[in-house]
Amino acid sequence: MSYAYVYIMASRRNGTIYIGVTRDLGARVHQNKINYHPNSFTSKYSVLRLVYVEGFDLIAEAIAYEKRLKGWNRSWKIELIEKLNPEWKEIDPGSFEFI
Repeated sequence: MSYAYVYIMASRRNGTIYIGVTRDLGARVHQNKINYHPNSFTSKYSVLRLVYVEGFDLIAEAIAYEKRLKGWNRSWKIELIEKLNPEWKEIDPGSFEFI
């Protein structure tokens, strides 16, 4: 089990994407799905589907990777998602299996 996660959520395949970092992936995904922060980017653009996750042992490593990913152009981000999840299926944050 990892200590921190970098994750990508999407509104739909090739739709709006959001990259984040968290220590509690299940809670963070749940917050997005219930619009816990109604004025947030994920709420505003209905970015509700977890489509990519990568685990890290150190939060500092996860934060550095998140910043690096946010600097990538969109096509690289899409390529990263599609390398592990070509159909953009939703990922269960507890089991990491496709839903």
